[in-house]
This record gives sequence, C-alpha cells and structure tokens, in this order.
Amino acid sequence: MGLHWEDPQTVRLTIRPELINGGGLLSGVVTYAMVDYCMGSTLWVQTTKDERIATISISINYIQTATEGEIVCRTTLDRRNRTNAVMRSEVRHEDGRLLVTAIGSYTIFPRRTLKGTSSRAQAGQRPATTPDS
Repeated sequence: MGLHWEDPQTVRLTIRPELINGGGLLSGVVTYAMVDYCMGSTLWVQTTKDERIATISISINYIQTATEGEIVCRTTLDRRNRTNAVMRSEVRHEDGRLLVTAIGSYTIFPRRTLKGTSSRAQAGQRPATTPDS
C-alpha cells in the first residue's frame, strides 16, 4: 500500500493512481488501513514482550477526500489499562485539510505459544520494524 512509518504515532502515504477508486477519489480503505496501522503502532510501543494486541473496533468518519499529494495519520493513546486501550486518529492532507477522524479500541492479552509458530515468535522476539510497510 505504500505506508511510511515515521514514528510510532505517525504514518505517511503518497497518493498514487492505484489508490484512487472508480469514482476518482481516494479509496476509503486506504485511510482506514492507515488508521489501523498507526493505532496498532502507537499501542505496540506501550506493550511488554509478553503482551500482544488486536483491534476490537474502529469507528471512522470520512470528512473530505483527496486525489493527489501526501496524507499523514497521527494517533493519540487516550487510555490504556491492563487489558484494553482506546485511541484516536486524524488523517490530514499535506495542505492541512482534515480528511478523516477515528476512534479505536484494542485488546491487550498475554502472548501464547501457538502450534506452527516460528522459533522467533516462540522465543518472544518482536519482528524487526521497518520504516516502510
């Protein structure tokens, strides 16, 4: 998709022709993916090696759209306890226009060893983080 991880709370993307839907506008799935990825990244850095996370729900509001340029998603962790977290995100165009707002909730649970997992996962090692996903 071309997401560029800037820091745990910030994800960027340059709009490309293949991300434009049949109506000539940026596909909603693109900004939804940005929000989910950025929320997960924001929470991931707040976890221990023995914790895992999963999305429970994301409520997204599409305010405006864009057809070119760069867009950026920023996420704020509003609340985290032992088993849940709540976050909010905004996606803005490089010109400052607000495109999307979202709130999301995630579950936090203990790491489990699953049959068929890699030795890296069983050892509790986090996968290498890359700046581009």
